[in-house]
Amino acid sequence: MADSEHHYLSPAQLRVGVFVILDLPWLSHSFALNSFRIRDAGQLADLRALGLKRYRYDPRRCDPPVVAAAEAPPPQPACRDAGDSGHDAAPERALSATQDQHKAERAAALEQHRARIGEVERAFVKAASVMRNLNQNLVSRPQPTLEEMNGLVGQMVSTFLESPDATLHVLCDRPGGEEIYYHSLNVAILSLMLAADLGFDRDAAQNLGIGALIHDIGLMEIPGKVLNKNPSEYTSAERRLRELHVEYGAKLAGRLGVSNAVLAVVAEHHEMADGSGYPKGLSGSAMHPAARIVSLVNHYDSLCNPFDLAKALTPHEALSLMFAKHRSRFDARALQLLIKKLGVYPPGSFVQLSNGALATVTAINPSAPLRPTVLVYDQNIPREDAIVLDLAKEPEIAITKALRPGLLPPAVVAYLNPRKHISYFFDGAGPEQAGSGRFP
Repeated sequence: MADSEHHYLSPAQLRVGVFVILDLPWLSHSFALNSFRIRDAGQLADLRALGLKRYRYDPRRCDPPVVAAAEAPPPQPACRDAGDSGHDAAPERALSATQDQHKAERAAALEQHRARIGEVERAFVKAASVMRNLNQNLVSRPQPTLEEMNGLVGQMVSTFLESPDATLHVLCDRPGGEEIYYHSLNVAILSLMLAADLGFDRDAAQNLGIGALIHDIGLMEIPGKVLNKNPSEYTSAERRLRELHVEYGAKLAGRLGVSNAVLAVVAEHHEMADGSGYPKGLSGSAMHPAARIVSLVNHYDSLCNPFDLAKALTPHEALSLMFAKHRSRFDARALQLLIKKLGVYPPGSFVQLSNGALATVTAINPSAPLRPTVLVYDQNIPREDAIVLDLAKEPEIAITKALRPGLLPPAVVAYLNPRKHISYFFDGAGPEQAGSGRFP
């Protein structure tokens, strides 16, 4: 965009209330974002200390009373004697040193975050590989495959039972190309996230995790021409055939010799607490406790990752729909806990920040669910270098509302959410020790 289309102020014209836009690399200054409204004299001094000859600003986003004053010609500086030239040198040096420290801290935090996400993605790929082997070998090599699955679930159980503050991440890409196995992995992770608070001990949580991983095992018996067809286009016969995957799965799980709790999850994962589910129309009290959790989480993930991606809901929309219109279908305590654990703005949600910036939630902080980690849209910064903010450490910035991606410009959606599906994974260190936790 040409300079004639921008608005600029000199350092002396800057005022509190001006919405300034820094045309600088993010790590070259100490501010949380590249664009923001100047809130106080301290920020004003920090901006001027950057030493820029001019500062771009957006008059539409400034506080109205300050625009005219800001655009007025700057006052002429008073003359100083030659002997006064070094009068402010010490404070300026101190301010420069403070800014350098802030830059270094921000650079270190960003590098730590990227390393942490790299570890989470590598762990996710490994877990997806286990799921691939499970689907390919469960029938032909059941015992070694079940042992491998038990090992994966055991490490998940250890994380969620021993680290209640395990941080849940949404993965922005789909590493490893294991798309068809991610639904079961999502369901297992989210189910185990609820286990401890719902009173599951280690053995019960282990059964819950295994049941969640194999809850859709019966789909192997459904013809591909039905599985690969949009469910909205099913005939009555095709819909009934697909629903038979529950009965097929229960028979197959029984032949594998799994526990009764695992078998119950497979047989009841489409039952609903109000009796509206299938195949038997069980009510909540008649369902196994583990099945009540998997039924809830399975429904949530299916809303976020449906066959027809054009009908996908954001995590925020999915939870809102489940609570506002369909909560009678689910175990009340488990639904409330899922909302609490995922936060008001679950990972994957599009949000607007209090400074007007657009962002997507990438991880939740269990101890501060209203202050998650977000990835911020900035058209002047390549996505691979995108600003990532832990709002728990940025008290002056907050989320003001969730947004529907359909109402945002396509370029913003592509920047904030390049994936087709939502995939979850975790680190077990909690927000304070992130980067050193256990991974499968």
